[in-house]
Amino acid sequence: MKISVITASYNAETTIGFTVESFLGQNHIDKELLVVDGASTDATLKIVESFGSNAIRVISEKDKGVYDAMNKGFRLFRGDVVGFLNSDDTFHDSNALADIAAAMEDADIVYGDLDMVTDHRTKRRVRSWRGGIFRRYSFQLGWVPPHPTFYMRREVVQKVGDYDLSYVTTADYDYMLRALALNNFRVRYIPRTIADFQMGGISTRGWRVRARGNLECLRSRRVHLHAPFIDAAFFLRFLRRVLQIRASGSQG
Repeated sequence: MKISVITASYNAETTIGFTVESFLGQNHIDKELLVVDGASTDATLKIVESFGSNAIRVISEKDKGVYDAMNKGFRLFRGDVVGFLNSDDTFHDSNALADIAAAMEDADIVYGDLDMVTDHRTKRRVRSWRGGIFRRYSFQLGWVPPHPTFYMRREVVQKVGDYDLSYVTTADYDYMLRALALNNFRVRYIPRTIADFQMGGISTRGWRVRARGNLECLRSRRVHLHAPFIDAAFFLRFLRRVLQIRASGSQG
């Protein structure tokens, strides 16, 4: 089973080396890393090319943002299964892709847990995002799986389509909602940490961005799940974030 990992990048010279190293260190042999770069002006491309691996492909051209780059990746990946790893994130350990491949033997969509860290040198954990089992009304209760742990068979991508670029910071939320809540795919949760997410990206940058993201998620639920003007998930998503921080603290 070939697994494609898509990394959207732009001027990521300080972090993308960690990302590539974590991919190349995976024990799963049949894999590819597709770096979709937005015409970086720093050393991002040189760093990626310095690894000299045949498992890495690179495309670099101007785009309309990270979700546009991800859509380009959808049209270019060669694997049976595909997922995304941000250019400032890493796999948690060398067995992540192997465990995803094993879970995919009887599933169409697989996801796991995520650790949010300050940086990839110290790996100091700030939040622990535990995916949990998907149920019929999960999205209405403020639930969403961690996007950097979300892997799909090619058939899922073909049915669900592209990321909706009208969502500025939460097109990933909208995509996963459409994939999970509007279909009957075989879904499997892996209760282990798949990736380490470095804090400071677009989805974690300031209360204004978080507020906008919450409103965008509400719009997605109103469009696809016929949610009311304000629903329970609008408040429960914030509560889940607080519990993630507490869980991280209790685990040391």
